[in-house]
Amino acid sequence: SVQDSGIDKITMSPDAKKDRTMEAVKRISLKGSEIRPVIMAIEDLHWIDKSSEDYLKILLDNISGARVFLLFTYRPEFVHTWGVKSYHSQVNLNRLSNRESLAMAIHLLGSKEVDKDLEELILEKTEGVPFFIEELIKSFKDLNIIIKRDNKYYLSREIEAITIPATIQDVMMARVDALPDEAKEMLQVGSVIEREFNFELISMIAGYSERELLSHLSVLKDSELLYERGIFPHSIYVFRHALTREVIYDSILAKRKKKLHGDIGKAIEDLYQETIDEYYEILAEHFVASEKYDMAAEYLKLASNKAEKAGALADAIRCAKKGVASLEKLPVTDEVQSKIVDARTTLGLYLFQMFYFSDAKEAIDPIIKFAIGSDYKRRIAQIYTILGAYNFWCEEDITEAINNLGLALKIAQETNDVVSLFFANQYLGIVRASNSEFKKAVKHFNVALDINLMRKAIWGISVVKSALSYWGYNYQSKGDIAFKTSQEALCLAEESGDIYSKAAAYGCHGYSCFYRGRFHEAEENLLSAVDFCEKIRLFNWEVTDLFILATVYLEMENYQRAEMYYAKALELSDYTDTQPSVLNFTKIQLSFAKFMNSQENIDMKTIYSLSAGNRLKIQEGWIRRSIGQILLHIDNKHLSEAEKWIKSAIKEDRRNGAMWNIGIDYAVYAEMFMRKGDQVKAKEKLGEAIEILNNCGADGWVAKYEKEMATL
Repeated sequence: SVQDSGIDKITMSPDAKKDRTMEAVKRISLKGSEIRPVIMAIEDLHWIDKSSEDYLKILLDNISGARVFLLFTYRPEFVHTWGVKSYHSQVNLNRLSNRESLAMAIHLLGSKEVDKDLEELILEKTEGVPFFIEELIKSFKDLNIIIKRDNKYYLSREIEAITIPATIQDVMMARVDALPDEAKEMLQVGSVIEREFNFELISMIAGYSERELLSHLSVLKDSELLYERGIFPHSIYVFRHALTREVIYDSILAKRKKKLHGDIGKAIEDLYQETIDEYYEILAEHFVASEKYDMAAEYLKLASNKAEKAGALADAIRCAKKGVASLEKLPVTDEVQSKIVDARTTLGLYLFQMFYFSDAKEAIDPIIKFAIGSDYKRRIAQIYTILGAYNFWCEEDITEAINNLGLALKIAQETNDVVSLFFANQYLGIVRASNSEFKKAVKHFNVALDINLMRKAIWGISVVKSALSYWGYNYQSKGDIAFKTSQEALCLAEESGDIYSKAAAYGCHGYSCFYRGRFHEAEENLLSAVDFCEKIRLFNWEVTDLFILATVYLEMENYQRAEMYYAKALELSDYTDTQPSVLNFTKIQLSFAKFMNSQENIDMKTIYSLSAGNRLKIQEGWIRRSIGQILLHIDNKHLSEAEKWIKSAIKEDRRNGAMWNIGIDYAVYAEMFMRKGDQVKAKEKLGEAIEILNNCGADGWVAKYEKEMATL
């Protein structure tokens, strides 16, 4: 790592830093291919970490025209995430045929003359597995099972008198058991360290002089169980195959293995004090294996914090879960219990930031009683924030959400917990707006905005302005200020280069464009938002983006795309906590799009049932209007029923102060009168729609309906 690089001083979200890092590494790879062809071989992909896999996916998406050749090896159970590419080919490495197996054996033996009995034994035992063939022949040589006479290889004695290892693991252990005790011991120590280990580290653990250690390592190199890389004293030793290391590691007695892990952890601490942050997770693994759970938990805490700062929230969540598990294996004391509260609350906040609200609540459930009972204010505000978000997103209990977020806000103010102050205000803004309490919502958003302005966090300012534009202004039909605010958010997101804020800004500006009736601009921005959300797996936001995008296509009368994106939103909702009312509305809209696309029959009983399940005030009128539209398009026999739903939509929207929705309601009402053949009433209602939408700053909708008015 580069010390004092200044990267931590850049006002950028963790996800942005990760995105910038990925982009930089990608550019290095592509730039190198402009100088000369680049071949990148990556083995054992089944052990790859999440961030590295993300990088490979990004690189694969960008190499179609570059001189880059990627070569991967992985086990059959590994499932890659980059989908089908025209320039991606997969080759399955099947077992070798008998002829191929013998050809390999002859090559390894260095002689074309092999006795028939030996040939049959090799074929019988190895079953065409190349690695097994190689290891079996080396084992035969080490154990003097074969001899060379007159340039031909034979079995050294009758087959009945020979003990032949039955499995590849037995073959490897037979070779290991034939080693001198000191060399065997070093091999075991190395297997506990990792597949790779350096001379400096093993020398601290081994207890041999430099000369003795080099001698033992030389034996292991000669046996080809280890390879050496680099120049002494900076040599790195690598197990020839991962399976070799696994077999040797599994052969060590549990008690000795536990002690070795502890010794290795202590040696790493002593050896790498200045760069200890690079070894947090490795140290944690050793201390877990040595059952020193207090030390493991501390390093897992540091590892999760490091991952969160690097924008790798998935890695942060993984480390935090391991940290919780380590702490919960310790004897229960007040100090340990407080650490568990810290660890579980931190895990909850990581999950909360990824919009996994039910998982976040599950993380804090076991410690809520203790934290509140012991008045652990440092964490209580954060716990109430998580609970409030869960109440709103998963249970749609507005009252409880406001109550818990209000408690979080009160405690955060008392303890000056800036993190909770921000999140509680941001979520109170969302909850209040969804409950049609627009003035209160805007007040909360402005407090969240002030916190980010005080911190001079450009990406944070952008995110709050995005939320303010959508929930604060578009919901209360202030189209002009909503559009201006989302434009400002977009400019700030671009300035910061932050992918998280870009996902929010492009989505919310797309909503602003839709509310103004600028459908093509809305489409462009929402498609960009969907791409950004997919990059960082913000599935919750993406569901909303897809819903609005589908609605844009519905208004553009592109019913096929509308159906596709509503369906995609529902499919994606399986991977995140989407509000039940939003899911119900999406299902209603999908039915409408399907009907308009292919005249598919609509089960109105299901539609009415979905409508009855709505618990969000702000979309109640919109749902009722959609049902009215569906009835209008089924046939003229349903006009009276359609009118009831449209009238009830106007009533609900008027009660909730949703003027933009009322404008669209009147436009649909005008359509109903046109179908009845009442041109006078149609013009009257369309005129009301135009007047209301004009006051909302919805210039695109106004132009659309003025054009319709001209045809009446």
